[in-house]
Amino acid sequence: DRKPVISGVKKLSTPGLRVYYRSHEIPTIRNGLGVVILTTSTGLMTDRSARKSKLGGEALCLVW
Repeated sequence: DRKPVISGVKKLSTPGLRVYYRSHEIPTIRNGLGVVILTTSTGLMTDRSARKSKLGGEALCLVW
């Protein structure tokens, strides 16, 4: 099937309003099918790798 792999992207943090999550506060998107992109002290990470590393950070966007 020729369906697009990415069906949606939503920007979370803006220059005027930053959104931060602790590792245990990172939301699950679309029952685990979506991804939150975070910037942490060690660089860019997905929500899964940030939870596994027990790192929080600024949420940049959601991808589903």
